[in-house]
Amino acid sequence: YKNKPDGLCGNDDCGQMSAWYMFSAMGFYPVNPVSGDYVFGAPQLPKIVLHLADGKTFTVIAENLLKEHKYVDSIMLNGEPYTKNTISHEDILKGGTLVYKMK
Repeated sequence: YKNKPDGLCGNDDCGQMSAWYMFSAMGFYPVNPVSGDYVFGAPQLPKIVLHLADGKTFTVIAENLLKEHKYVDSIMLNGEPYTKNTISHEDILKGGTLVYKMK
């Protein structure tokens, strides 16, 4: 897979489908990649760190993530309650910590 005329577009073995799974496992995914907004879902990983440009990181933490606690109770971004059902690509690129409290 590569973005050139001889690239293989849509070849699941080369990672395209894996990217959608990883987004979903982190707890958000781009329903419409053009908008730059990601819709929240339920994370499947206890912690993930995205390494961004300029040495920044965006950390996603799912507190109390257990088989019995698979639903999102609340979300906090950088220690503040977050009540929107989407997060922007711009906010992710700023870096910070997104915490899901699971129930």
